[in-house]
Amino acid sequence: MKHRNARTLLLIGVLGFLVVGNAAAQTTQNPLPVDESNLPDNQKSVTEVNKELSNPISSIWALQIQENTYFIHPGIEDKSSRNAVNVQFQPVLPLALTDDWNLITRPVFQIVNSVPVPVPTRVTTAVGVVTSAVPAGRIYQATGFGDTILATLLSPSPKLAGPWLLGAGPTFIFPTATTTNVGQKKWQLGPGGVFGYLGEHYIIGVFPQQWFSVGGNGSKQTSQMNVQYFASYFLPHGWSVGTSPNVLINWYASNENKVTFPIGLNVSKVQKLGILPVKFAVQGQYMPVNPSVFGQRWNIQVAITPVIPKLIKGNILGDW
Repeated sequence: MKHRNARTLLLIGVLGFLVVGNAAAQTTQNPLPVDESNLPDNQKSVTEVNKELSNPISSIWALQIQENTYFIHPGIEDKSSRNAVNVQFQPVLPLALTDDWNLITRPVFQIVNSVPVPVPTRVTTAVGVVTSAVPAGRIYQATGFGDTILATLLSPSPKLAGPWLLGAGPTFIFPTATTTNVGQKKWQLGPGGVFGYLGEHYIIGVFPQQWFSVGGNGSKQTSQMNVQYFASYFLPHGWSVGTSPNVLINWYASNENKVTFPIGLNVSKVQKLGILPVKFAVQGQYMPVNPSVFGQRWNIQVAITPVIPKLIKGNILGDW
């Protein structure tokens, strides 16, 4: 109950801050339109910064902290709803290789991964007491540091691609979880990519990633996909509305447990704190398709993304 009250106060505080910040922004006279493509990130308008932060292959540097609170159904004797909490730190660190090509590096560190786990049944056999994989109807909460994801994408700059969003490269999962209950204990790799379009007032696209296990201490092979589909409509003063859920597919699971398909709606606002822009976002998601055992039904997502100055400037490969 204390955790739910804290999250409720956090949501109220974030929304209150955005409303006050927007009211203050409306009292300021807008300057004449300028070309913002070559301005430093801290001098761009909040609307332009919002566009770039909504683009998974933009050239802007940012540090995102994201919390997801999933409401799940165990699917066993314990029929009550359970929560799974995941807190992620996601820096976005694009590097300009040349004037025409960028390398996008997107690590995801799961600094808190808390999931419900069924307590196995103890079964007496002829050779003694052994632990069965059959749930006993009781559940405990396992919490720890989760696996780490790293996506690397080679992307053409707008000079080549124009308004099209294009990128492709390898993606990895490293078995950094503290226990097997909060991670998979498998080294995994596969392809990833981005395809989309950035208009003057909107963005739309898809970001799929596929991983195959290639080693590790886990007993089972893995083959899984994460497909993020995203769309946003940009409003004045740094506001936007849209969606950015993640479709999860476990290719080795049975048909009723294979797919998690969410739909969602988010509201976001970019506000300058001092000289640096910060994006605040809240998203609610519902999963009409989910696994029958420990499937996600709902998700409340809160994200805070401050923009930071680029630590590596210029083209790494020079005039190539």
